[in-house]
Amino acid sequence: MLTGMLAALGAAAAFGVASVLQAVGARAAEPGSGSGVDTKLLARAVRQWKYVAGLGLDLAGFALELVALRELPIYTVGAALAASLAVTAVTASRMLNVRLGRREWAAVATVCGGLALLGLASGTEGGGHGGTALRWGTLAAAAVVPALGSAAGRLPGKARAAALGLGAGLGFGIVEVSVRLIDTPRPAELLANPALYALLLGGAAAFLLLTSALQRGSVTAATAGMVIGETIGPALVGVLALGDRTRDGWAPAAVSGFVLAVLGALALARFGEPPPPGNP
Repeated sequence: MLTGMLAALGAAAAFGVASVLQAVGARAAEPGSGSGVDTKLLARAVRQWKYVAGLGLDLAGFALELVALRELPIYTVGAALAASLAVTAVTASRMLNVRLGRREWAAVATVCGGLALLGLASGTEGGGHGGTALRWGTLAAAAVVPALGSAAGRLPGKARAAALGLGAGLGFGIVEVSVRLIDTPRPAELLANPALYALLLGGAAAFLLLTSALQRGSVTAATAGMVIGETIGPALVGVLALGDRTRDGWAPAAVSGFVLAVLGALALARFGEPPPPGNP
């Protein structure tokens, strides 16, 4: 369990630094047609070294996330990943010369306190691996994410950014659930498992939606939407369908820790915002 918690925190650190690098890289990419979801944006963004460095950190974070999801309940891992915004805030204060006030430091402390409660209250991951219906349902949900992104692209201003972020969060949440639904490394069984394709489709769609939001809209709104999308739904699936539980008598502490971590992360959402052009 300690290994899982360390892996979750390591993933949060990697994702937190990556989001700053990717936000700067996405904004520096050559503008496209102005569509809310630009399918060619990733090809342009990868020409920016900061965006590529962010992708490298994302890969490292994903590997650590896989380790964490094999040892911890989804609600703990999801809250830890949302807490990557605390890392983003501190990174932004160093790399982008963004000042953290008392309110932001209080939010960082809230996130840390929430994670500490979760760490104390979490049990081991549930023993359930879901049934056939849940696997196909996860794949169906992943197929909806690109459609949500297309609809979000037609919205104005902050509503578009928030909707794109929410869609990205849902995609990342599908990845979290899919990892738990893949219970065998045997190639034949793995390729026959709908959860594998849900993971690939959900993750790819999430990256596209988030990159579009980072370039064109309010990153604060997009990041807040992402946090909500990637934490609440997967946590409920873990508890209701996969058997995730807390230590005996610690359920209230786990709920409190989860809420504190997510609320603290939402309070720090603005630190996904890159600096204005010309700033470091």
